Amino acid sequence: MFDLIGKLYGPFFSLHNWETVISSGSDWLVIFSLVLIECLLSVDNAVVLAAQTQALPTKELREKSLFYGIWGAYIFRFLIIGMGVYLINFWEIKVLGAGYLLFLTLQYFSKSRVKHTRKLVSDKKRHIPLFWSVVIQIELMDIVFSIDSVLASLAISPNPVIVLIGGMIGILAMRGVAELIMRLMRIIPELEPMAYGLIGLIAVKLFISIPVIDIEIPAAGFGLIVLAAVVITLIIHFLRRKGRQTADGSHNNKG
Repeated sequence: MFDLIGKLYGPFFSLHNWETVISSGSDWLVIFSLVLIECLLSVDNAVVLAAQTQALPTKELREKSLFYGIWGAYIFRFLIIGMGVYLINFWEIKVLGAGYLLFLTLQYFSKSRVKHTRKLVSDKKRHIPLFWSVVIQIELMDIVFSIDSVLASLAISPNPVIVLIGGMIGILAMRGVAELIMRLMRIIPELEPMAYGLIGLIAVKLFISIPVIDIEIPAAGFGLIVLAAVVITLIIHFLRRKGRQTADGSHNNKG
């Protein structure tokens, strides 16, 4: 039992592993990629979590529930990454994971995606106080929301410390600047399809790493792909906007 726990969570407590990651520029590029994907894919989840807190009567209680919620999200993320790092070594898990990520991508682009929703806490009879009822629901939502992110992160990098740092920063950024990210995605709507396109690429990366194919794309190389995807998306957006402005100008001149 203790041997298994050591295998699952030992890498988190390796000082050398942490020093290597923190001092490596290529690892920070991968972490940036993980944070970006976490934020783009989870911003609507942040809105759902924030909406759940509206059942609480005061701002102080709402902020307190999110504070407890974020620490719960951190603890769960730590636990699931440890299990995921172990399980991702089995090729069957890689195939299942790749299939699931590809399903998410196809679901999005087929416009049949079902957004995460959650009913607010009602005034029905409860066995626990309202505040803790909200906190428990926030934790449950975090568990559901984090599965996609952890699976995608482990497909990019098998290093649990990199995945943990990326996940922690991503959760904090997503909770703290959800409104800003939503506004940015409204201004640049191409960011959302780009994110799901990257999820499709991650599915391919995970699948081709199985022993039968045995092709590994380095994590740092994939980080560069993510960075290039962001730059290309921004270029496409500004070209489209310029084209629309030109078309509108031509139309106004004719009028």
